[in-house]
Amino acid sequence: MKFDVTIMPDDLNTVPELAKELEAHGFDGLWTTETQYNPFFPLSLAAYTTKNIELGTAIAVAFPRSPMIMAHAAWDLAAQSQGRFILGLGTQVKPHITKRFSTVWDSPGPRLRDYILAMRAIWDCWQHNTPLNYRGEFYQHTLMTPFFQPRAIEHPNIPIYIAGVNTYLCQLAGELCQGFHVHPFHTAEYLRDVVVPNVEIGAQKSGRSRSNIALTCAIFIVTGEKPEDIENEKAMVKSQIAFYASTPSYRTVMDHHGWGDLHEELNVMSRSGRWMEMHEKISDDMLDKFAVLATHDELAYKVKERYIGLLDRIGYYFPYISGERQAMWQKSLEVFNV
Repeated sequence: MKFDVTIMPDDLNTVPELAKELEAHGFDGLWTTETQYNPFFPLSLAAYTTKNIELGTAIAVAFPRSPMIMAHAAWDLAAQSQGRFILGLGTQVKPHITKRFSTVWDSPGPRLRDYILAMRAIWDCWQHNTPLNYRGEFYQHTLMTPFFQPRAIEHPNIPIYIAGVNTYLCQLAGELCQGFHVHPFHTAEYLRDVVVPNVEIGAQKSGRSRSNIALTCAIFIVTGEKPEDIENEKAMVKSQIAFYASTPSYRTVMDHHGWGDLHEELNVMSRSGRWMEMHEKISDDMLDKFAVLATHDELAYKVKERYIGLLDRIGYYFPYISGERQAMWQKSLEVFNV
């Protein structure tokens, strides 16, 4: 099981030294998110100052960018990092795509499938100088002239990981991708009963097996030096769980455990702006399903115990900040690097 880390840098100028620090610590992968920041710029800086750590987006939002735009970004990073780049893609949800990005939301699952195939056709054109003639359901790419065609690169087989919760995207990852970003809002039972079997179904469609697809996740944890520190952390993590539990796109996880009624209640609370109260609806038993609770000394062992055989890469659901939580990171690295 690989142990990864996420960064969310306020200042791009800090990334080169931070990336060197993370590689020296022994993390296997460094991920960036598309939240307040562009996910690609930090990875280019990290690629310049590191040699071994894998670099990926978790995730870059696909639909606001055409497959051609995304293909260019991935191609450049794959070349710069000498094959260490992983392109993690996500669909986001309809309100963000239509209202924040002002782009089209239509058949997101099939559209993402078409998107991936379009990018692969573009990369094949660039690497092998084949005619570009991709005609899909949602995307058509039929023009590539020498002036705009990038050179062939040493590592053209760029891994694609997609993110999702429901069965269609699990199967799509199994069929077409090298990895799947499991949503932090999950339980071990949901992974075992829904995610893994559907990844396997998708893999069988393309003559592959589960072992060909890396399942990765930045998991919820509640931790501290002492047990009383864990109590102080519970409300914050419960708030994050309540937010996801209120979101219609993630209702399937709640329904899997018979918590559909709570989803409805939380959804009503969110729509009325009662965000500060929602964590009170998440019981300690529910928290234990969605998060790993342990002291720094025990945390990595409990993470491994829960996820062995379910996840192939793992990280924690908060970014690395140099100088903070160093005891926790060090204890976990000691266990994962054995």
